[in-house]
Amino acid sequence: MIHIKNEQEIVLIKKACQIVTLTHEYIKDFIKVGISTEEINNLAHDFIIKNSATPAFLGYHDYPKSVCISVNDVVVHGIPNKKKILKDKDIVSVDIGVNYQGYYGDAAWTYPVGDINQGDCKLLEVTKSSLYAGIMAVKPGNRVSDISKAIENYVVKNGFSVVEEFSGHGIGKNLHEDPNIPNFYRNDLGPLLKPGMILCIEPMVNAGKKGVKILSDNWTAVTVDRKRSAHFEHQVLVTDDGYEILTVHKGEHVCLEKT
Repeated sequence: MIHIKNEQEIVLIKKACQIVTLTHEYIKDFIKVGISTEEINNLAHDFIIKNSATPAFLGYHDYPKSVCISVNDVVVHGIPNKKKILKDKDIVSVDIGVNYQGYYGDAAWTYPVGDINQGDCKLLEVTKSSLYAGIMAVKPGNRVSDISKAIENYVVKNGFSVVEEFSGHGIGKNLHEDPNIPNFYRNDLGPLLKPGMILCIEPMVNAGKKGVKILSDNWTAVTVDRKRSAHFEHQVLVTDDGYEILTVHKGEHVCLEKT
């Protein structure tokens, strides 16, 4: 069942999203050669607590850390580790969720470490742009499938592949709510979009094959061919005439020309 948020709920969700955004802005300056993913996790954890929220992922289905940090061929759900030290030319996806007064915010971003190569730069740009392509399909009367189709079309035309095992989702009083938002289209129109829905749109894009496998920790998802992957996620409110992005980063370019 899809829950339409009322004005009071939207205010609290926006606050949760603001804390997510501020956490991303805080930790991005620490994402450099020589830092461990455990240190990034701890910085994010402390910042979230100082902002009167709690880390949404810590303990969620027994997940052991406060944020997910996925490096290079890790698609999603990478577990921070003090032995995982960032190196020049790495790409690092950081997924941050918070709970603020019973409501959730959630956003992911993939960061370059040092001077990444041209292929990885294109992977990040295509994944980010596919996110905005999906967001631009958000308006009342459209369907979830319009989001899925826009993401997949953008990714495929740029020579990359879309991960199918993980999807975007609704969010509010729960971290994951209906509707499910695939990043690919398979003849299922999905629910109609209505004002007051709040969605997490989050394409995961692989440089090589689309397949993933889960490692023995039952969390870490890696590409089957061990090529690199990127992940971008925004939380979006469906408005009366379109959408509002609730997790925009400071100085972030959010416009994508329609094609």
